[in-house]
Amino acid sequence: MKKQIYSVLCFFFLLFVSAILFLSCPKSTGGNGDTTAAIIVNHNSTTITTIPQQWIEQAKANLIISYGHTSHGSQLVSGMTGLIDFISDLFDFNGDGSGGALEFRDTPFSGAADLGNPDREAWEEATRNYLDAHSEVNVIIWSWCGQVSSATESDINLYLNLMDGLEEDYPDVKFVYMTGHVDGSGLDGNLHIRNEQIRDYCLANNKILYDFADIEVYDPDNTYFGDKIPNDNCDYDTDGNGSRDGNWAEEWQDAHPGEWYDCGCAHSQPLNCNQKAYAAWWLWARLAGWSGS
Repeated sequence: MKKQIYSVLCFFFLLFVSAILFLSCPKSTGGNGDTTAAIIVNHNSTTITTIPQQWIEQAKANLIISYGHTSHGSQLVSGMTGLIDFISDLFDFNGDGSGGALEFRDTPFSGAADLGNPDREAWEEATRNYLDAHSEVNVIIWSWCGQVSSATESDINLYLNLMDGLEEDYPDVKFVYMTGHVDGSGLDGNLHIRNEQIRDYCLANNKILYDFADIEVYDPDNTYFGDKIPNDNCDYDTDGNGSRDGNWAEEWQDAHPGEWYDCGCAHSQPLNCNQKAYAAWWLWARLAGWSGS
């Protein structure tokens, strides 16, 4: 009799512990494709040689990506294009996935050019219209031009709410959030504050973030320039006198011949587009299922 009572008590104790552990586990609020954590792609995601080839191939086999952007956002595409000749055709992409390439549909949307053009809401309707007509697409990514620089807290909340609504209505699609490019206003500027708003939201709610601005303030040696009022051309203040008199990308390129590739890079330097491309493929691999470790 005592053994039976002991067994029953043990059973209920284990059940109680299991319930506590289950309730304490973090849950995703959408957009990540899993129930674990946010996917944050930033300057720590630019070592392309650490991405296992199997996950690059998995991305090419399984992802259908549609990307809306204007000139600054074209940096990803310019970098990805140059990467093919620099490394190999393992990184091939085209608009229909032919020949085993990554299916990457560049600016396919109608009714909006980027996250702030022609206004701060048109991209959302354009996305809905596009997905309703192209249900095969499973990744949506939009970039900003310069509109985060002038955004208010309310403007960014609008962006975040519209993204969240899309995630709710299209649960089989992975939606990628993005920060705005650096503009020379520094750590006290509105651009940085609004980018932090986006970052905090993505971390707190397990979203997918391509941190465009973060990639622009580190060179490949992990030297930080964010506290030196950098702009989108990679110019920065070398001596703290408030004047930009150096360019971190050009300096690194000059010191590392053969370790970067030349490519057109709107508003910026080739190295910046190199870094953007490395991070883009890191993102595609993560969305394909790679853990990132």
